[in-house]
Amino acid sequence: MKKERVVRGIRVEEGSGNVYLDLGYADSQSMLVKAQLAAKISEIIRRRALTQAGAAEILGLTQPKVSALLKGRFRGISEHRLLECLTRLGRDVHIVIKPTARNRSSGRLTLSVA
Repeated sequence: MKKERVVRGIRVEEGSGNVYLDLGYADSQSMLVKAQLAAKISEIIRRRALTQAGAAEILGLTQPKVSALLKGRFRGISEHRLLECLTRLGRDVHIVIKPTARNRSSGRLTLSVA
């Protein structure tokens, strides 16, 4: 059930924390994880002051793919490829698989960045 409230005469609906779910995308969990991975890649590229061409060389992508990724257009790049980009940027990636909580019948995909 979505929470609603009125702020200065405007009805406001509280989001779920996943904009893709709120917009009705069927693959919302996957898209959120990909967005988080892309944001981390972008942050590392920015901190290292890499050009798109320099980043493309490190990541093994074309410069146009890096440009699209930095603009948030990552639909054509798999989660696996984004994880590989992080390792090429000098980050360790740790994947944990554990049982779901008892109150849920199916698992969920989440990302934690240290």
